[in-house]
Amino acid sequence: MSAGWQFLISRRWGGYLALTIVFALVCVLLGFWQLARRADAVAENNRVAANYDAVPRPVADVLDGLDSFDESQKWMTVSLTGSYLESEQLLVRNRPSGGQPGFELLVPFRLDDGSVFIVDRGWLPTGQEQDKPDVVPSSPSGEVTVVARLKASEPKLEGRSAAAGEIPSIDLPTIAEQVGEPTYTGAYGDLASESPSADTGQLDTRPPEDEGPHLSYAFQWFVFALLGFLGLGYAARQEYRALNADDPEEKERAADRERRRKAKAKSDNEVEDELIDRSASR
Repeated sequence: MSAGWQFLISRRWGGYLALTIVFALVCVLLGFWQLARRADAVAENNRVAANYDAVPRPVADVLDGLDSFDESQKWMTVSLTGSYLESEQLLVRNRPSGGQPGFELLVPFRLDDGSVFIVDRGWLPTGQEQDKPDVVPSSPSGEVTVVARLKASEPKLEGRSAAAGEIPSIDLPTIAEQVGEPTYTGAYGDLASESPSADTGQLDTRPPEDEGPHLSYAFQWFVFALLGFLGLGYAARQEYRALNADDPEEKERAADRERRRKAKAKSDNEVEDELIDRSASR
């Protein structure tokens, strides 16, 4: 290393380098985090494309057991035949939709084999006069055929309480305890259709297949990491010039930079004068 660059081995510049490395590592980690989020979005898009409009299959053919569910089965359509247990229905609290507070309406459905499957019959807005829906639609009575799309059980929210007939999350094991019958605890179903049909809450629509901006964000974070080192190099170069202003070679380089600057300024002025002359001649 030439004498002019000796300042780089000082403690101060060692600190600058350490900070730049930490900054770059953080940027790289954030970039990989965005790539992981994109991978999750792509996987979700693939599940929607493969499962959402598939031909419904009997739920017992899709789920091997009451506690069975794999993430690859999300949005898969299943058919159910049996009857709703309307007396066991539950409202799931704190389920906003479109910026409006509301509830999800869960109704246990007893299949012909005696097992129970939880069906989400849609979203209901919070009432105008009370912290409950103004109207809770009744389920069809008698034998019903249901088509639903699978979703996973949600985590239990510890420390959260709810009024009678309500529940803080779609925690299927807790719901199974309340139902008191053999109940599917791995997955529940968003209602797609039922026959005979009845009024429902607001049913979910097909999820948009959108990767989001994660790829561009990842690229930006990687660029920031590179810019950190480029900025450090620029700062080192500026300090070198300041410390070596009397060096003949540095003086020559400074003079050369000044000549190029003046030449560019002159060129810009000539272009501006030409434009003014053209304007004046019209």
